[in-house]
Amino acid sequence: MVKNLKAEDRLMMMNKCGFARIGAVVGAVCTMLVLSANAHADQSDWVQGYDNKARLIAMAKPREGSNAAYAAGLEIQMSPGFKTYWRSPGEAGGVPPEFDWTGSDNLASAQVLYPAPHRLIDKAGANIGYKDHVIFPVEITPQDPSKPVKLHLKAVYGVCKNICIPAEVEMEFEVSDKTEIDAELTSALAGVPKLLDVAEKKSGSTAPVLDSWRIEKRDSKAMLVMDVAGEGAEGDVFLFSDEGIYLPMTNKVKPNLFEADLTDAGDLKDLAGKKIWVTMVGTKGQSETLISLPEDIAKP
Repeated sequence: MVKNLKAEDRLMMMNKCGFARIGAVVGAVCTMLVLSANAHADQSDWVQGYDNKARLIAMAKPREGSNAAYAAGLEIQMSPGFKTYWRSPGEAGGVPPEFDWTGSDNLASAQVLYPAPHRLIDKAGANIGYKDHVIFPVEITPQDPSKPVKLHLKAVYGVCKNICIPAEVEMEFEVSDKTEIDAELTSALAGVPKLLDVAEKKSGSTAPVLDSWRIEKRDSKAMLVMDVAGEGAEGDVFLFSDEGIYLPMTNKVKPNLFEADLTDAGDLKDLAGKKIWVTMVGTKGQSETLISLPEDIAKP
């Protein structure tokens, strides 16, 4: 069942979307996808948009150690060559995904997880995200475990090639202990970086791990230097902060060694004591580690 929008509502949505910039390329198109659907047991109907379609899928067993009851997922299928973004879009700009679960029933919490992303290079610069297809797993905790959870999702994400088009989708989907297991969602969960420390790495994990890190002062610069073990020749490292600060892309200076110029993030005083997620993607797995920047990072 598709919700009909009044003319003034459509105009308001277009004004809300406005312009999205990727590098020097500007797009002024807003995709309005508004749907409320329940299909069969393990997925909703596809919602068709401009060069993409999206649906909710469920379910899978949550990650080991999670307190969630179920895992659902937002699946986005894009036309060949199109991309969407990780939680940090990268240095060329972009539209990171946003998820709003207002209107859900029997939902205590919904934690969106991000599969290991890729470094995407084009004329506009470097981005972090996914090409052609991605599933964002969502770990679901019900208020009452004996009852189904009705998910009501409003999501906004960028669909980009030469221009970036913000897509807005709204859909509903019910999950319970009777919902069928989805193999693709299970695979997407396996691609989410795990918290991993050096001790766990030595215990036999094949995923890359942050062996050590430090801040090096070079003239007026503050370089975050990271020694990453086990990422392989094609490995990469990405930075993100839950505290709303911009973090630069990393550079691979030699095998197992990455660095990022934190002065590109702005005033170093604003970085003092901030927590940063270091996400490592390797040829044999992916992991992440949370570090805290030193309080004296702004000192010469």
